[in-house]
Amino acid sequence: MKIDVPALSLVVLVGASGSGKSTFARQHFLATEVISSDFCRGLVSDDENDQAATKDAFEVLNFIAGKRLAAGRLTVIDATNVQPDARKELVNLAREYDVLPVAIVLDPPERVCIERTEQRADRQFGAKVITRQRSQLKRGLRSLKREGFRTVHVLNSVDEIDAVSIERTRLFNDLKDRTGPFDIIGDVHGCRPELEQLLTDLGYTITRDATGRPIDAVHQDRRAVFVGDLVDRGPDTPGVLRLVMGMVANGNAYCVPGNHEDKLLRALRGKNVKISHGLETTLEQLALEPQEFRDEVETFIDGLISHYVFDGGKLVVSHAGLVERMHGRASGRVRSFCLYGETTGETDEFGLPVRYPWANDYRGRAMVVYGHTPTPEPEWINNTICLDTGCVFGGSLTALRYPERELVSVKAAEEYYAPAKPLHVATAPSREPDVLELTDVTGRRVIETATHGRLSVRAEQAGAALEVMSRFAIDPRFLLYLPPTMSPVATSPEPGLLEHPRQAFETYRAQGVTELVCEEKHMGSRAVVLLTRDDDVAEKRFGVAGRGAIHTRTGRSFFDADLTDELLLRLRRVASDAGIFEELDTSWLLFDAELLPWSAKAEDLLRNQYAAVGAAARTSLPAATAALRSAVDAGLDMGELLASMERRTTNAAKFTEAYRRYCWPTDGLDGVRLAPFQVLASEGATYQDRPHAWHLDVADRMVAKGPELITQTRRLFVDADNWDAGIAWWEELTGAGGEGQGEGEGKGEGEGMVVKPAANLTRTGKGLAQPGLKVRGREYLRLIYGPDYTDPANFTRLRDRNLGHKRSLALREYALGLESLDRAARGEPLWRIHECVFAVLALESEPVDPRL
Repeated sequence: MKIDVPALSLVVLVGASGSGKSTFARQHFLATEVISSDFCRGLVSDDENDQAATKDAFEVLNFIAGKRLAAGRLTVIDATNVQPDARKELVNLAREYDVLPVAIVLDPPERVCIERTEQRADRQFGAKVITRQRSQLKRGLRSLKREGFRTVHVLNSVDEIDAVSIERTRLFNDLKDRTGPFDIIGDVHGCRPELEQLLTDLGYTITRDATGRPIDAVHQDRRAVFVGDLVDRGPDTPGVLRLVMGMVANGNAYCVPGNHEDKLLRALRGKNVKISHGLETTLEQLALEPQEFRDEVETFIDGLISHYVFDGGKLVVSHAGLVERMHGRASGRVRSFCLYGETTGETDEFGLPVRYPWANDYRGRAMVVYGHTPTPEPEWINNTICLDTGCVFGGSLTALRYPERELVSVKAAEEYYAPAKPLHVATAPSREPDVLELTDVTGRRVIETATHGRLSVRAEQAGAALEVMSRFAIDPRFLLYLPPTMSPVATSPEPGLLEHPRQAFETYRAQGVTELVCEEKHMGSRAVVLLTRDDDVAEKRFGVAGRGAIHTRTGRSFFDADLTDELLLRLRRVASDAGIFEELDTSWLLFDAELLPWSAKAEDLLRNQYAAVGAAARTSLPAATAALRSAVDAGLDMGELLASMERRTTNAAKFTEAYRRYCWPTDGLDGVRLAPFQVLASEGATYQDRPHAWHLDVADRMVAKGPELITQTRRLFVDADNWDAGIAWWEELTGAGGEGQGEGEGKGEGEGMVVKPAANLTRTGKGLAQPGLKVRGREYLRLIYGPDYTDPANFTRLRDRNLGHKRSLALREYALGLESLDRAARGEPLWRIHECVFAVLALESEPVDPRL
């Protein structure tokens, strides 16, 4: 005998003591799936037979079962369960977690139960107990279905019990193995002409019968998914049903029921329903069809599943939406939500129920696509979207292409049915400014990234990020990305040099990366620029008035609102003149750049840290040197100390010269320059797969259109055969005077360069390659390690620096940044983007040497 058990269910074993429940459970289920009442007694009292501990034991049993069911795990209850009250508690538990309760009754002859019990030394009760238990069982057998068990299996003999095999069947809503691509179509409501046109626009070939009626639609690569409400109000409900039923029957479409199908089914079965809201139109149209067709419609609707879970759990389709805890579950409550959604209990001025805005609170991983509530334009809200765009009310019929997230619409030919609520006011819940929640970014976080697997953020790190963000960051709706930290090269063995390009080249070669680009490292402030094509874009796309944002690597604005707007306006003109918006077919752009000069943002740092050190050195060291020189002239043995002081004086002068090199006066935006070096994202696209040559070419086009504002990033492409050219260029960039060998002229004594894989995002056999390694110049490093870092004792100590943690941090932040860009480009909800953005800043609190 085969027993089918839903893969997600609560299996309740029912039987008297000695009926073989525990043995049956061991044979057919995993040990971790079975929760035994005897075991729970032992947990709370150290004695599995202590009947006084029964109440506490069942509290433990129910608690464990609840946790398993909440996690979507099949759970088996091994207890006698012969009393209705005991079973009622378990049925209620199944209902609480929206899973199917299944009863398996083991009822061998009474003598078998008694013999087995007598053979157990730990069981001291007599045969009367078993007789009483079997009597209770017999009285309740017929009522098990009425108690709420979805299926009941009764095994009446030892042979039947031994012959059983258990087969786990997935729920009807579980289509996780169907990965698409799909075309998800909103509420049709009898609008057959618009449905035919939409299917044609989507690339489907429509099949017709001998009379010309559409009976199927086929796409070579895709399947359609209908969100329900095929019927009522429109001009040809039978035509829509005939087409969709044919598509479903032939495997070309899936369909979930809507509330209108539910009501139609009851009407077709002769139930007492109120004939309104377009049902009268459908019944009139169906009355003209043969009885055979009406029977087929009844069978079709009766067989529709409340919702479907596709693509490994990434996509959920239901008529009225679905909260995350109900995804993939099966219960009357789930079906009701799928058909009707939730309401607040109130009615609006049009007499219609007020829908509870469940999508505003949604934080699930799966995309939820639904219909039910007419809206003029589909709007993404927290990874959910409503596709009911009111075709029957004169709006449009809309489809979502999955996974592309593209919308395709067909305008209604006319208003077929006057809406109770004007369509133009029936908007979907708008994206609210406070859509972010504290729980989105606090506590320990585990984030799944496409490029570097799962990454964790500790609670204390998240708290540090929240402190910075909540006090200093720009409007969070503009904050799509934070750049990662960057690792320096391995310590160089070259005499007098802590860093040298050869180590960068060798590191990449060891990973199999030979095509590299050396980019000039600007000594400015890292800047992320969000640029919109016109003033309306920010409001429409991000829900914020403005032209975009330009912020630091910790999310702070560089300038006040007026200067920011002016700078963004200038940058918009440059990008527009360069044709970048048109080329990428986008209304917004996100750039990675350097803002120059360093002093424009770091003036306080320069004045209070670097300038203060320089001023103190210029004041004290010459005086000390003069005093020591006088002492030496007087014959005192202080020559060594004098030489040390003279070196320190020289080093201090070089230190002062180093920071002054990166400062120049600015007045407002006068003197401010921007050096973009990478296009991060635009609407629907990211660009980490484009080579750096492409990114730098885009930047060069901006330089050509705005040379007074945009600074070029010079570069040199190298491979395994011309390392010497890269080394020579670095020496020119960081040496005194001279010209670089890359594009443009060298400045001399620059900060250094960054060596990157020319292909940009690069995976090796060991995972992600570092996105870049910085190679800083000897004199610039005085600002990092102090004026006297080149003294032999200091230099020897610094050569022992450990880069392992820094490189790990750089890769983790890089992967999180890419993930936030992907989520932003896909139009995912803000909380999903900020999960990654906050994580980048949170990781910055790790104890890593900040000088690296």
